[in-house]
Amino acid sequence: MLSKKSKYAIKALVALAKHGSEMPYMRISAISEQENIPKKFLEAILLDLRNHGYLGSKLGVHGGYYLIKHPDKIILRDIIRLTDGPIALTPCASLTFYEKCDDCSDEKTCGIRKVMTEVREATLNVLSNTTIGDIVESEKKLTKGKR
Repeated sequence: MLSKKSKYAIKALVALAKHGSEMPYMRISAISEQENIPKKFLEAILLDLRNHGYLGSKLGVHGGYYLIKHPDKIILRDIIRLTDGPIALTPCASLTFYEKCDDCSDEKTCGIRKVMTEVREATLNVLSNTTIGDIVESEKKLTKGKR
């Protein structure tokens, strides 16, 4: 399951991408209110995204956060790994955070590991090929279809 931290990070990035370039800076309070994200939690998430090179920030009355990377270059897989860690549902199926399961006698014949590896591959395929820009475009289409 996607954690709230990952979901909020994605929502904040989408909000910043939609905000546009005419007024590039968006205040934490505006993102918090618009996306219904607790402000203190959002502050920590935005700081983490800034420290990892996704966002910049400017102090002052007209300051706030802004995207450093183009929305089409921000891949969901990377954001979820940053905020949640492993994508795989079990440690033995993880590519980046592999650990042998304590209760497993033979990984090579473990049916659970095989299925979880397939789930990881399918999930990685979708997340690796989806960007913040894709979500923005998807929301535009969904909003048009709603009318």
